[in-house]
Amino acid sequence: MTHAAPGAPRALRPDDGRLERGRRARARIREAARSLFRERGFDRTTLRAIAERAGMGASSIYRHIRSKEELLVEELKELQEEAWLRFRRGDDRGAPARLRLRAFLDAQHQLLAREPDWTTIALRAVTHPEARVARRSLALDDHTVGLVSEILLNGRMRGEVAADVDVLGAARTIVQLASGLRVSWANGLLEADACREAIESGVDLLFRGLRPG
Repeated sequence: MTHAAPGAPRALRPDDGRLERGRRARARIREAARSLFRERGFDRTTLRAIAERAGMGASSIYRHIRSKEELLVEELKELQEEAWLRFRRGDDRGAPARLRLRAFLDAQHQLLAREPDWTTIALRAVTHPEARVARRSLALDDHTVGLVSEILLNGRMRGEVAADVDVLGAARTIVQLASGLRVSWANGLLEADACREAIESGVDLLFRGLRPG
């Protein structure tokens, strides 16, 4: 019987395919959830229906996910990342920070407006801070705050944002402004285009207070 030399790394157990099967199963679940959310709406979609659409038993789905809210947050995260990638592809870092910020928020809004039901549920979720999905949804907002802060910091370096401005606080205000206006849109008080224009107007107004005196 041979023994490994002292300090030598332990040999990994050969992959028996469980990881790959798990990835494929989760991909099927996400695709099933995505289609059902769009067909029936989030509230009328059940985990049982998602499992059936994904071709698995109602109980076996819990090996991969805990709730349909978890799946929704994953979809919203993907939309967020897509919005940032779209912005990056057309971004001109030499452009004024106000215009760069509007371009990012516009890309984000175009994607969210495509999925109003998802956005409505995410907004509703954060009114219940004790819920796990609320924490994950708020974490997405924090990520957006970080992206907006990056644009504002670049604006400060170019002299477009006053040196004494709290960049993080300003970024949070801008993100909260956009979220607040989307509440009106999600409740049918604003059309998608009117919501986008209101966000742009709000950003322009805020930038008046961010400029050097």
